[in-house]
Amino acid sequence: MSSASDPARAREAIARNPLWYHTIDVAPGVPTPGVFDLRPVVERLPWPDVRGKRCLDVGTYDGFLAFELERRGAAEVVATDISDHAEWDHEVRLGGQSTELLEEIAGEKGAGFEIARELLGSSVVKEEINAYDLSPQRLGEFDVVVCGSLLLHLRDPLRALAAIRSVCGGLFMSIEQVDLVLTRLHPRRPLAKIDGTSGRGQWWVANVAGHLRMLEAAGFDVQRSTGVYLEQLGIGHPGRGTSRRGLRDLAERVLGGGEGVPHAAALARR
Repeated sequence: MSSASDPARAREAIARNPLWYHTIDVAPGVPTPGVFDLRPVVERLPWPDVRGKRCLDVGTYDGFLAFELERRGAAEVVATDISDHAEWDHEVRLGGQSTELLEEIAGEKGAGFEIARELLGSSVVKEEINAYDLSPQRLGEFDVVVCGSLLLHLRDPLRALAAIRSVCGGLFMSIEQVDLVLTRLHPRRPLAKIDGTSGRGQWWVANVAGHLRMLEAAGFDVQRSTGVYLEQLGIGHPGRGTSRRGLRDLAERVLGGGEGVPHAAALARR
C-alpha cells in the first residue's frame, strides 16, 4: 500500500458512500463508519502465514479482510463479490422489495470497496463473481482463501464451500456468525437453525460444531479454530448502544458477555 491519505480528503470520500459494512482505517484517525468493526478481534483470527502468497477474499464487501491480507504481506490479493444487490440470495417472501431496500440503504454495490482501495493505495484486484461460480478456470488457484460472514447469507452454503475448495490450493480461513445458544446447549453436536423469513437476509446459522462440520462435509481438514468471540458493532450499526430485544438476543448478550455478534473462525486445509 502507498502512504496514508490526507484525513480531510478521506472524510470527504467516505461521505460519498451511504453505508459502510466494514470499519476500515483509511487515513490517520479516520475510520469508515462501518456496521461492524473487526479491528478489535482481527488478531484473534487463525491467520496462516500469507507472506509471498497468492490470496483470495470471498465476499469482500468493503474489503477489510482483503486489505488485511495485503497488509500482512501477501504477494497478490484478489477480492470477489457480487456486482449488484439483485444477486443476493433474497428471501422468497420479499421478492424484489429486498433489492430495492438494499439499494436505498446501501447505495451502489461495491462503492465502499473502491473508495477504500483508492484511499489506501491498495493493489487488491476485485473480481465481480458470485461465490457459487468460483472456479480455477476463471480465477486460477490460491495458496490462501478467506471468507467472512458470508455462508449464513446463502441458501446453499455447502455449494459455495465446494466452489471455494475448487480454487483453494492450500489453506482456507472461514469466519462465520454462529448461534451462541445452540453452541452452549450442544457444544459437540453439529446443528444449525434455518431462517429465510425474518427479513434479515439470513438462511443458515450454525453452532460452532456445525460450522466445523460444514467445512469437513465440503472436504476440508480443520487445523484449528477459535471458539466463540464477539464481533463488535461499528458506529454505523443501527442497534449500537441500544437495548436489544427478544429472548434470544438477551440470551446471546448474557452468554457472550457483552454487545456484539457471536462468531467463530477456523483454519482448514484443502
